[in-house]
This record gives sequence, structure tokens and C-alpha cells, in this order.
Amino acid sequence: MTEEVDERKRRTLRRFAAVGAAAPFVGTASAADDTNETREAIRGYVPSTPGAHFSKLRDDLRLGTGEAQYHLRKLEEAGEIESAKDADYRRYFPAGRFDALDKRALGYLRRETPRGMVLALLSDPDATGAEIADALGVSRPTISAAAGDLAAADLLDRADGYELTEPERLLTLVVRYADSFDADAVAFADDAASLVSYDP
Repeated sequence: MTEEVDERKRRTLRRFAAVGAAAPFVGTASAADDTNETREAIRGYVPSTPGAHFSKLRDDLRLGTGEAQYHLRKLEEAGEIESAKDADYRRYFPAGRFDALDKRALGYLRRETPRGMVLALLSDPDATGAEIADALGVSRPTISAAAGDLAAADLLDRADGYELTEPERLLTLVVRYADSFDADAVAFADDAASLVSYDP
């Protein structure tokens, strides 16, 4: 059983290490060395899943807690990745690629209800809280709480209904990283061209 788990971990690390090898901050690591293979996997994972929190990164890469902490710390010290605290989470990003608002936006897009709200409002800017709650299958108070969080992050204006303050930015982030969110984000991204109008 242990050998099977170890082999699954190696396959996972190799998959993300391949992405890491093509990343802009390629290291000189050799895939033959477990330490370097782990770092290459993190190098691949972070740019393809920006804003992922520590536990998600650790679990997706099948790393131990101490192992993940060690390699993330080394990559941060080397200036290859950076992290930001988001409520109870520490989220990881490729260094120098995102501004503070992008980081906040990605943090909320990594949460199911706020992401669902953003997708609903990108699809229908006039959607009401009740309509969004019905569409997401959650309570109205859950939507109100998520709206408060998005407003505090400067991503939503609640003065007159719900209005995204940065729709183009959010649309870009959803489409670019849809595969790292969920099936709803992928379906949205596949249909996103129909939401963009050009009126010269």
C-alpha cells in the first residue's frame, strides 16, 4: 500500500514538475533528485493554480505538511514565489505576476460561493441576490455574507443591488485559470466570448 501511495505521489509531482520546467522561473533542479522534483512540482503548480492556499497545494501535490512548508519557504526565500495572508489562509502566487487586487480576486475566486456569485454577475449583471441564491442553491444570508466579503475586497458595489467593480479583471482571471477552479468555471470560460461585446 505504501509503495502505491508513493508511486501516486511521484506521478503527481512529475506532472507538475513538467509544468514547472516550462515555467518562466525555471530552476536548475534535476528531476532525479526528490527534493528538486518537489520544488519543480511546486514551480509548476503555483503559476497554474495562483491563489491556492497551503492545504490545497499540499493535498493536490500529495506532500506532507513539513515537506510542503520547507519547499515553499525555500522558493519564497529565492524570490520565485510569494504568499499573501487571506483571512485564515496563506495563498501562493508566482512572484511579481499579480498586483494586490488580483491576489484578492483570486483568493475569492478560489472560494465556491464568491466564485459562483462572480460567475452569475458576469453572466447577468442585473441578477438579484435572490436569483443568485437560487442559482447556487444556497441561502440568501449566505449570498449576503459573500457579497459583504466581495465588497470589503473592493470587488463588488452594493449601493444599488450587486455590481462587480472590476468585471473585466474578474473575467480575465476566470477565463485564464478556469481549469484550476471547477467545472462551472470551465463551462463559463468556454462561453465567455458571447459575453464580450465590441461596439466601435
